[in-house]
Amino acid sequence: MPDAPSGPEQDLELTVVMPCLNEAETLEICIVKALKCLQENQIAGEVLIADNGSTDGSQDIARRNGARVVDVPAKGYGSALRGGIAAARGRYVIMADADDSYDFSALMPFVEKLRDGYELVMGNRFLGGIAPGAMPPLHRYLGNPVLTAIGRLFFRSPSGDFHCGLRGFSKAAIERLRLQTTGMEFASEMVVKSTLLGLRMTEVPTTLSPDGRSRAPHLRSWRDGWRHLRFLLLFSPRWLFMYPGIVMMAAGVLLGAWILPGARSLGGVYFDVHTLLYASAAIIIGFQMILFAALVKVYAMGEGLMPPDPRMNQLFRYITLETGLAAGGGLAAFGFGAAIYALGDWGSQSFGELDPKQVLRIVVPSTLALTLGFQIVLSSFFLSVLGMRPAADEDAHD
Repeated sequence: MPDAPSGPEQDLELTVVMPCLNEAETLEICIVKALKCLQENQIAGEVLIADNGSTDGSQDIARRNGARVVDVPAKGYGSALRGGIAAARGRYVIMADADDSYDFSALMPFVEKLRDGYELVMGNRFLGGIAPGAMPPLHRYLGNPVLTAIGRLFFRSPSGDFHCGLRGFSKAAIERLRLQTTGMEFASEMVVKSTLLGLRMTEVPTTLSPDGRSRAPHLRSWRDGWRHLRFLLLFSPRWLFMYPGIVMMAAGVLLGAWILPGARSLGGVYFDVHTLLYASAAIIIGFQMILFAALVKVYAMGEGLMPPDPRMNQLFRYITLETGLAAGGGLAAFGFGAAIYALGDWGSQSFGELDPKQVLRIVVPSTLALTLGFQIVLSSFFLSVLGMRPAADEDAHD
């Protein structure tokens, strides 16, 4: 069994990282399997235990079996892995849980793909095989398939198993992702950002065995499932804001255009100015959702949370502060003109009682145009301020 590397100057090909929080029951067998795999395949490597505050002697077990231990005080699965990856001395990193559910003696398919130039190699448990009792039915038939399908839809990721804990990657490539999450959603963040940044990705079949520990796992199905879903939504403003906003705004426009000329009846149901008011609200809400998508995207790119999007840069060549002011000002002017018209109509009747069914067909579109006009003007200024940040950062580094 090879000794753990003793100094950072050693040139290693592979670091096997295992996050650890009280894994005394299974840690030794995982380390032994990983080191044996390195030895049998003549891989210059190490096993690194990213300890997250174990109190059961896991650290001593790791050192006694030839692994290197790095203490990671910040709590959480993602925090432990980020600390382990940062401390890794290998050019490549393979990570997996220390609960003996993944086979550390079968790492070569990952190493071979990494040597072929792939920057992220995902394991796929659904292709390799899930042993009876290894994955709860809730995770196997609902949680993992649904979250993976959402991830593939939102980000067009090639991964067929977003949450497989056994994966390999180029350390240099993963460091470019600037991973930040601290919990179980770290698994999704790595796949999503790798996809967005265009890393070369592939997957290999891997097996999943029952957890070798006698205690309950750290994973909490509903809590951690929600954290994964929340991350996918927040990292995709198109699906969270833009697409629903387009649907709502289009529905409001169509409904409003249908009712504006006069009352309508459909299947015995009567639609009039009250429905017109709700259609106007749908247009405003839909527009705000589309606007939020743009604001989130620009902010996230400026902060480095998302990679630059050439489509956004191309779009902003045409949608500038000046075009926003012109469009918003035009809408506001139309709304103000309609308001003046409605006021004149009221004055022609000595400012007395009006027929709501008639006057609201002027007032509602007027209010809508004024609201959207001012929103466009104000958001154009805000987007321009956000757009100044990347340029300022670049100048600061010149």
